[in-house]
Amino acid sequence: MSLLRQREETAFTGLVEQYHASLIRLAHIFVRDTSVAEEVAQETWLAVLDGLDRFEGRSSLKTWIFTILTNKAKTRSQRENRTVSYTDLEEAPQTQPTVDPTRFKDPFAATGPNHWAAGAEPGSWAGIPEDLLLSQETLGIIRQTIGTLPENQRIVITLHDMDELSSQEICNILSISETNQRVLLHRARAKVREALENHLQTEI
Repeated sequence: MSLLRQREETAFTGLVEQYHASLIRLAHIFVRDTSVAEEVAQETWLAVLDGLDRFEGRSSLKTWIFTILTNKAKTRSQRENRTVSYTDLEEAPQTQPTVDPTRFKDPFAATGPNHWAAGAEPGSWAGIPEDLLLSQETLGIIRQTIGTLPENQRIVITLHDMDELSSQEICNILSISETNQRVLLHRARAKVREALENHLQTEI
């Protein structure tokens, strides 16, 4: 951190190399145009340089940088009459179940009420060839599914599973509760898993 405060070029370059792609990815959720997302990321780095002397370390450096990016991306999206407000990030009451209810036994079943119905359990992927799991087609299914998620779920799963931020970091960046973060991540992952199940079943 001391090298950053001294504006040591190598230290700052390393920071940019570590987080720049993630910042563009997050900005892209708020502003759909790639060039605008790149501009927001550049503006973020300028703000980081300008604010290093005022950074008090109350959060991690990573959280601080991502928070700056989020605020700038929101400001830019407001100019374009397209924004995701923090209140939008609070998950609305669920109108549809995360998992198809027909995959579960009746709540009044004699054995295993509300448990997985026979043949409807999540399939094991242990025997699936690694090259299929890591194929461009499979990765494309993941990216496509994430792209169709509600914005609040897309932001959380991107930060958690793609950018590897902790739950606490995400809560700090987005100003949401731990419970809400957990619900958003669960629903996003459930939809991605369902898409992968459908895809992999047709490939094996």
